[in-house]
Amino acid sequence: MSDRFQVLVKDVMAKPITIAKSAFVSEALEKMLGEGVDPLIVTNNGTVIGTTSRAAIAETLGSRKTQALKATSIHVANTVEENFTSAYPDQSIDVLVPLLQHYKLVVVFDAEHRLIGQVTAGDLLKVLRPAGGTLDVMEPAHTIQGEERAVHLRRRMLDGEIDRFIVEDGDTVLGIVTETDVAKALHAIKDLVEGTHQDYRIRNLLVRDIMSTPLIAMDADTDISDIIDLMLKKNISSVPIRQNNRITGVVTRSSLVQAL
Repeated sequence: MSDRFQVLVKDVMAKPITIAKSAFVSEALEKMLGEGVDPLIVTNNGTVIGTTSRAAIAETLGSRKTQALKATSIHVANTVEENFTSAYPDQSIDVLVPLLQHYKLVVVFDAEHRLIGQVTAGDLLKVLRPAGGTLDVMEPAHTIQGEERAVHLRRRMLDGEIDRFIVEDGDTVLGIVTETDVAKALHAIKDLVEGTHQDYRIRNLLVRDIMSTPLIAMDADTDISDIIDLMLKKNISSVPIRQNNRITGVVTRSSLVQAL
């Protein structure tokens, strides 16, 4: 967009999607999946206190502190991350670029500090597209074997700050596994399995049991705008990139925003 400085925050912001800190994580995850958003804005008596994400919910559900608890009895308050940032509706959208390069979500307040909107990478990418080719915005592709245990996957995610892995069987690509898949799997186990058996089920869960298939990949010479359009249409956060019939990288909403 040539005149991006004339576009204001209010022109790209979406309706704020909130959850009370007193709500249960099962409700928060259901709202995230139903609305296709991550993270959610967390409020306490109408005041914004932070956000909760699928990654934070997965971490809480997999914690030993909640080992015997059902997801319907764990409060959102246990998953709140206080690092959020804000903007005002009449500011240029150019202020959003550096903010979304550091935060997953920008909360929009009016002059009276009332919550009126939110902006995510997806909202920004509807109107701003990075220059250059797909290889310029690609992140490394991390791989994991389908027979690996999901607990090892979680440890690699946490230790390496990695939120997605390409799942393989030897050299054959099977699918992709993300924070969302982990959160959904842990939630299902905690919802269906009695407390004393939860740890056994979680420890014996394999990556192939929770991965998403089929893998939606695009070729390295695909135009960036086509990749963004696919992300927005399918409401997915990343697209693996294929070169010479091999997955060599991943374009994510975050990597696209970093390139703006």
